[in-house]
Formats: sequence, structure tokens, C-alpha cells
Amino acid sequence: MIKVGVISLGCDKNRVDSEIMLASIREKGFLLTSEQNEADVIIINTCGFIEAARKESIDAILEAAQLKNSGKKIIVTGCMVQKFGKELLPELPEVNAFCGVDSYIKMGEIVEKVLNADSQFYDVEVCNGISSGKRVLTTPSHYAYLRIADGCDNYCSYCLIPYIRGRFRSRTISDIVGEAKQLAESGVRELILVAQDVTRYGADLYNSPKLTELLRSLSEIEQVRRIRLLYCYPEEIDEALIKEIASNPKIVKYLDIPLQHVHNDILKSMNRRSSFEEICELFKFLRTEIPDISIRSTFICGFPGEQTKHFLTLKSFIEKQKLENVGFFAYSPEEGTVAALMKERISEKVTQHRLQKLAKCQQKVVRILNKRHVGKVYEVLIDDFCELDSKKNLLIYKGRTYFQTPEVDGVVYIESENELVIGEFYDVAITDFKDYDLRGEVAK
Repeated sequence: MIKVGVISLGCDKNRVDSEIMLASIREKGFLLTSEQNEADVIIINTCGFIEAARKESIDAILEAAQLKNSGKKIIVTGCMVQKFGKELLPELPEVNAFCGVDSYIKMGEIVEKVLNADSQFYDVEVCNGISSGKRVLTTPSHYAYLRIADGCDNYCSYCLIPYIRGRFRSRTISDIVGEAKQLAESGVRELILVAQDVTRYGADLYNSPKLTELLRSLSEIEQVRRIRLLYCYPEEIDEALIKEIASNPKIVKYLDIPLQHVHNDILKSMNRRSSFEEICELFKFLRTEIPDISIRSTFICGFPGEQTKHFLTLKSFIEKQKLENVGFFAYSPEEGTVAALMKERISEKVTQHRLQKLAKCQQKVVRILNKRHVGKVYEVLIDDFCELDSKKNLLIYKGRTYFQTPEVDGVVYIESENELVIGEFYDVAITDFKDYDLRGEVAK
């Protein structure tokens, strides 16, 4: 029996694509394996967002290519192929097939074709669809990412996504709810909504954003306990959405708002639509309407033209706003973007120095926030069993509160005398913390 292995790189949207591929492959009767050595066909789902991600993708391809002597076939797909496929074709003769981002749902057929072909196969078309359908979850069975749209119309000056994924396009509410019901029936209790721009959802189909309406429909699914929102652009977070989050018990009081910067000069250069004043006003309104809201964001450091005054404004914002979770990234010039042509480049040394300062600043913020958590009780979703602490004779589990998203935020380590059920919710009293992670015990 032919075995197929999939290596998924990049973001959680790529993970959804990989899960669709896995279902397509399994439907064709192939066996799935997580071991490259066992696989007859290795598929690498690449990321092409920034240079570091492309390097990781190339390294994974070359590592797989070392196994070709044993007769393995290699298929490369994903964002890197969608954008740079024609350049990769002559440079990677070891690869049997290059496939774009509209190929996921037919990957089973592509595997069949590659197994019966001697020459390279190339299938990259203009991206205008949305991959959806049956999935093989690669997350724990109790939570799943749910893609509600694809593509992007924001055209931030540093970003390749619109050139890779195409224009913004939403799935219908009925299609999304149908998939959500299937996931819930399979045991999923937490839905994590993703898109390049979640808050724009529905604007292309219904002439105005319909995220609030979608959330209400998803909330009617009885088995779903949590609905989490990622990638929410600040301009589209309106009063109706905020009030829905505040009043709907199933919607997690957590928003991922990728700001990228806060100084108006840099925001303008980035072609972002918000101003510093608007961002501060939004955060004030969010915290007034939803006092326990947890906000996550990401920031780019070293963007062309970022002067000391711009950096200090960003640093001050992070100190004052005290966001629960923050990611910092060095600017990466991407060929084909407007920012790549900007002349006022910041040196790597200065960029790294600023990144270190921001990281230290956020560490102080996290310590302040985590001290506030100690002594409180939170509902925690148990994600995994970790170990048996033989000295204390206690079982150690790993879980997440409402303010923790899988893989990007901290976790809660729970000590328990009794076995806990993976995928179930428990009230946990927070007793301590270390760095970004909390420690606790089941509340009595």
C-alpha cells in the first residue's frame, strides 16, 4: 500500500489546507504517515510570506530530496510555489510536481498522476477559489481552525499575500456553518476562526461585513463551547461586533488584532488604514464594553524609515496598553511589494537591538499581568497530558484559558491528583507562573 506523508509549514491557514489535502489523499485509498522514511510520496506545503519562511521551505524540500534514492516522489505546494513556482522549477529537479494553492482538494488525484509520471508536473493557476471540504484534523480532536475567507484586499505595502492568495473572497454563511456542524459532531469544542482578514468577512458576498451574523449562527451549534477570533483588522471592529462579543457567552473574550505599528508616519508608509488615535480609541472602547477582554497583536520592527521617535512611540504604546500576548518580527523586504522599493532601510543591527528592547518591555508587561492571574479561577480547556510528577505523586496536564490561543500564546500547567479528560473544561485556580505560562490546580 502506497504511503503518503505531508509536511505542513507556515500559518494555521496553511494547516487547514494540509488537512484538506490529507482527506483528499485518504479518499483515494492511500495510507497517511507522519514518518518521511516510511512515505512513498512526500508532500511539502510551503509558506512564502517572508524570506525566513521560504528558507525553511527550501530546507524541508532539500531534506526530503535526500531520500529520493529510495524511490520516493516529492510534491511541493503552497504559497511559495504559487508565487515563485516558475523560478523553482529549474532549480529543484528533484521535485516531481509543483502545485499551487488551488490544488489542495485534488491532491489525491495529483498523487496518482505523480506515481505514474516520469517527468516533472506543474499545476499553478491564478488563485480565485477557496479550498474547503472534508478534512483530516492535525490538531487535538477538541479544537479546530475554521477558515471563513481567503485572499486579501488590504495591500499593505510590505505584504505579498494579495499577490499569492488573490483578492478577498468569503465562503457563504451556510457553507461555514455546515462545516462547523461536522467538526462539532466529530468532537470539536473550540472553533478558531481564521482568514487573512476575519473582520472583513462577507463584505464581498453580502455588500457589507457579516461577521456578527456568522458568529450568531455558529453559536447556535450546541456542542461548540468556544468561538475564537484571529486576524481582526482594527478598522472593521465596529460597535455591533464588540457588543456581540460582550453579550455572547460562546465567543471568547479575546481578539487578535495585528497592528504592525502605531506611529502614524509608519502606518501611512505601511498603507495601513488606522491611525494611532483611532487604535487607542478602539482599545479604550473594547475595554469599557468588555472589561476582561484579552488583546493579542503583532508588530514589525525596522520598517523602512522607522526613526527613533517612531520606535519610542511603539515602545510606549506596548508599556501603556499592556497587551496579554504580543509577537514581534523584523521587517523583511519582499520583492514585488511597495516597501521593498523604499530607500530608508534600517540596519539589521539597529532592528535587532530594537526587537530586544520590545521583547524585554513585553516580558515586564507579562509579569505584571500574570501576577494578577494568581489566585483567580479560570475555565481551562485541557489540551494534553504532560507527565507524572513522581515526587508530588501528581498528574500534570496542559490546558488553555480564554486568553490563550494554541501554539502562539502561553499555556496553563495543571496539577491534579485525579485523571482529567482531554478536551473537557475544568475550573482551575492559578497558583503561580513562569515566564509566559501559568500553573494551577483544579478548583475545589
